[in-house]
Amino acid sequence: MTAPNPFGGRITHLTPQDVREGMEAGRILLVDVREPDEIAAESIPGAVPFALSQFDPAQLPDPQGKRLVFSCRSGQRSQRAAALAQAAGLPFEEHMQGGILGWKAAGLPTSAG
Repeated sequence: MTAPNPFGGRITHLTPQDVREGMEAGRILLVDVREPDEIAAESIPGAVPFALSQFDPAQLPDPQGKRLVFSCRSGQRSQRAAALAQAAGLPFEEHMQGGILGWKAAGLPTSAG
């Protein structure tokens, strides 16, 4: 579902299941904008760390033809990251609803430590 982003721009909400399927099929690059200590405690396998506190849209990883999707703890920071990327002229508007909490609630695996 695409909607106005509360932080500016547009946002497309993806479910954790949609994200997992896209990652497994090689169509999605998941960018985790949580802080390093949060990621060290628990992360989504295959997600690329990119802390929102030091967010520089010019330094985002090249998705190399994949869809770049933002993720965080609950879905707020990922929407902020999408707004910042769009403000910099980048086309990224997708985020994972519920963040890693939604991922875990869906019964999907995480990596600890």
